Amino acid sequence: MESAGAYGAGKAGSVAFDPVAFFTHPRTVLRLMSWVFSMVVFSCIVNEGYINIGSERLLCVFNNNADACNFGVTIGVLCFLGSVFFLILDVYFPSISSVKDRRRAVLLDLVFSGLASFLWFVGFCFLANQWQATSPDELPLAQGSDAARATIAFCFFSILTWAVLTLSALRRFLTGSNRNLFTWQHLEPPAGSARATPYPIANGATIVTTNPYQAPPFTETLDPQKLTQQRPVAPAF
Repeated sequence: MESAGAYGAGKAGSVAFDPVAFFTHPRTVLRLMSWVFSMVVFSCIVNEGYINIGSERLLCVFNNNADACNFGVTIGVLCFLGSVFFLILDVYFPSISSVKDRRRAVLLDLVFSGLASFLWFVGFCFLANQWQATSPDELPLAQGSDAARATIAFCFFSILTWAVLTLSALRRFLTGSNRNLFTWQHLEPPAGSARATPYPIANGATIVTTNPYQAPPFTETLDPQKLTQQRPVAPAF
């Protein structure tokens, strides 16, 4: 089961990789959606985000601001590569046997997802502001308008997907920190197994031990009369 291992994964080597279960997992679906959204953003800007009006110089459709296009392309490529990296990490995550390595992987996922959602929010606000400031005269025949609107829309969708991934990573990190970082929880005996008694138990006058592989130290029955006869008597003065 998933709760048997640390940080939301099964014990290392206990479960074989199941492609159907992996690609239908909500976290994998969100990563694939983020991958597609980031690809749409930077491809729209690269293909139709630049125009030339009466010169060989290419101008950005977002108010002729090259920084807006550069920011969109940069964050799109960065999140595209990050989505691929964390998809591969999710595949190999159950095979990681070290709890510390799992903790680092989840922490890296948390930091990257939080940073990506913040950058997408900044990019959405920046591109929307620059597109609002763009006059129709700067775009003859509405050249690049559809690409600009698609870029802004998928920036907004990326905020949602990366925010959900951030919450998912935060939940995994807190759950793993509270339940799986203490060694005594990994050393608990499985349910149904008999708990060994560390000390022998006296049953009447006979010493009995619960360990079948260890002979009891005393097996004879103690007679109270013999103990009374063998008691030393103090000398009389």
